[in-house]
Amino acid sequence: MRFLRYLLIALIFFAPATLLAALDPDDFPETSKWYFHVDLEEMRSSEAGKRLYAWLQDEVFDEFLEETGIDLEKETDQITAFATTGENVVMVIEGNISQETKDKVMAIAGVSGTLDKLGSGSKTYYFVGENDDHEGSSNIDIDIDSFDDGAYFSFAVKNKILVAVTEADMKTMLANNGKHPGTKSSNGALLILNAERSLMQAGVKAGDLGEDLDWDSNILRNTEQAAVIVADEKGKIAIEVQLRTAEKEMADSLASIVRGLISLQIFNDSLDPEIATLLQSTSVDTDGTVLTVKIAMDPETIMEIID
Repeated sequence: MRFLRYLLIALIFFAPATLLAALDPDDFPETSKWYFHVDLEEMRSSEAGKRLYAWLQDEVFDEFLEETGIDLEKETDQITAFATTGENVVMVIEGNISQETKDKVMAIAGVSGTLDKLGSGSKTYYFVGENDDHEGSSNIDIDIDSFDDGAYFSFAVKNKILVAVTEADMKTMLANNGKHPGTKSSNGALLILNAERSLMQAGVKAGDLGEDLDWDSNILRNTEQAAVIVADEKGKIAIEVQLRTAEKEMADSLASIVRGLISLQIFNDSLDPEIATLLQSTSVDTDGTVLTVKIAMDPETIMEIID
C-alpha cells in the first residue's frame, strides 16, 4: 500500500524530541524482537548530523514530497518502530503534524483500499486494507510484509501518527498516550545504548529471530542481542556497536576475531588510506559477555562511504 510504504521509506535507508530522545527498555514490550529510532530533530541541530540530514533530503524527503505531497522534512522530528510480538510492527512518527498532512494521509489511505473508521471520541483510529474482521475490506497488494493484511493508524495523540499491525497494539498505544508499556524488569529486555547526542539507534534479539535471519557470519551466529547507535560526538560521527553473548569466553573470542579482521584489512594494499586510518582508530573491548566496537569519523568520510 503506497501510503504505508512511504511512511517506512525513511527506515530503509539506515543500517532507529524530548519524548523519545533517550530510549529506555521501558519503552518497548518485553517480547519485542527489534527496535529502530531516528532523531531527525537532533540531526538538524547537530554539526555532524547535518551531513546525514542533507543526504536524507536528497535521497528520501524530496521523493516523498513529490509522490505524496507530504513534507516529511518540515513535519517529522522522530521516527520509532519496533515489533511487539512476532511480526506485529508498531511505528510512531512524531512532529508538528499539520491538519493538511493528516488530510493527505487520509486521502491516500482512502484511495488505497477500504478505509474503516473505528473507536470513538478522542480515541478515533482507522483500519485500511484487507482484514476479515471488517466487512467491506478489499484485496490490497501491499509491498511491506508486515502490513500484508493492512494496518491501523491514528492521529488521536497530539503531534504523533501511530501505525500498528494489530488492533490490540493500536488500542494499547491510544490508552498510553502513544507509548507501548514496556517491562520494569531488565531480564530479557532489549539492549539499548545511550549517547548525549544520539542521531539514530537500533537493536535486535538475534536469538529470538531464529530462522527469520540467515546469520551468514560466525560473529552474528553467536550473538544473543545486538545494538548500534550513531551519535554526534564533538563534531564527529561516532558509531558504537554492542554484541551480547551467552558466555564471557564467547565475547572474548569474538573480540579476537574482530581485531584480527581489522588487522588484516589495515595491511590490504588496495584499501583506501582514509579507511585504513579509521580502522586503526577502532576500539574493540569486552566487559563480561558484552563486546563493544566503536569508531569515530569525520562526517565527510562517512558520507563518502555512504555515497
